[in-house]
Amino acid sequence: MNYQETTNWMFNQLPMYQLQGASAYKEDLTNIKLLAAHLDNPQNHLKCIHVAGTNGKGSTSHMLASILQEAGYKVGLYTSPHLKDFRERIKINGEDISEDFVIEFVAKHKSFFEANDMSFFEMSVGLAFDYFASEKTDIAIIEVGLGGRLDATNIITPLVSVITNIDLDHMQFLGNTTTAIAGEKAGIIKPNVPVVIGEYTEETEAVFLAKAKENNTPIYFAADLISGVFPSDLLGDYQFHNKKTVQQVVVVLNSKTDFKVSIDNLKKGLLNTVKNTGLQGRWQQLGESPKIICDTAHNKHGLAVVMNQIQKETFENLHIVLGVVNDKDLNSILPLFPKKAHYYFCRPDSSRGLATEILKEAAEKHGLIGEKYDSVATAFAAAKKNALENDFIYVGGSTFVVAELPLNSKN
Repeated sequence: MNYQETTNWMFNQLPMYQLQGASAYKEDLTNIKLLAAHLDNPQNHLKCIHVAGTNGKGSTSHMLASILQEAGYKVGLYTSPHLKDFRERIKINGEDISEDFVIEFVAKHKSFFEANDMSFFEMSVGLAFDYFASEKTDIAIIEVGLGGRLDATNIITPLVSVITNIDLDHMQFLGNTTTAIAGEKAGIIKPNVPVVIGEYTEETEAVFLAKAKENNTPIYFAADLISGVFPSDLLGDYQFHNKKTVQQVVVVLNSKTDFKVSIDNLKKGLLNTVKNTGLQGRWQQLGESPKIICDTAHNKHGLAVVMNQIQKETFENLHIVLGVVNDKDLNSILPLFPKKAHYYFCRPDSSRGLATEILKEAAEKHGLIGEKYDSVATAFAAAKKNALENDFIYVGGSTFVVAELPLNSKN
């Protein structure tokens, strides 16, 4: 198989949360342990930082990778989901894994995957660990896919564990209270491995403290320990807390490990995150006059910050291109959106995309008025056509919506 055929097989033949949602969720680590053993346990040869959290774990992972690159290290980075190309998930020093490595890995192990019913995510994790081990990375930043305790990435023993924040998301898997979800995320805390916590509440703090005590784990609450943050090329307001988390991780790395990161490395890493890692879709500007911003925020916690940031902008009229997936709790997110805006409702090109008519009807009940379009592209084109020079266009609601935009050019 060529690269396109290989990734199509990965996407379509086996469970994939990005496409299928709940049916792809695995409830134990049996499969990934079986795969790791088949691959001679590459994860045991890696030095890692493990990053979990409801929001911000992708940004946090990319900032950490950028900082460590500035410090001169060979840095692996595993994140999910991808926007345009599967290879975005697996990088070393900002360079995507090669098509050839993906092709050869799948061809070599395809019969094993099929015989043992490996999920898409399990295959991806195995591929990342195998690649980083074969390329002898100095350190790898590993982002949790979903939850923590039962996530396929949770077979590593990292140098530092990181939990960015807790909010109500993916409740069908993780529980319907922040305490329950915190318990799942805290499942990445390992014996004697320092853990850095980003944002927390009284309820989640108690969960983290108890888990840390149980594991004899040093615990650091970045929100309390870091007083100020350095600037970054990631411009979303929500990055304030992520930067605190990252800066505390650097403190722990410098004091608890052999890795050394200077203040200069830290500052340059934060300022060059996009350049060093290729991260896209985080308060990313796609155009000027009118100003166009896209963002992958898709749950109540993330969208609340983004909607607040929009209100700080100066504009005549606001245009919002909006699409969501079909498991989203619309009654929790739609009240966050401003009524004084013109909406362009669309369905992302995914089997999980919510029908435009359903989204439009639900939005109207919350006073959000606009038109429906048959694709993200047509909705975006209409918004650009209608917007005046001093207007503002926001595109979001789902990672899938952002993935369909022309991200590499301002247009």
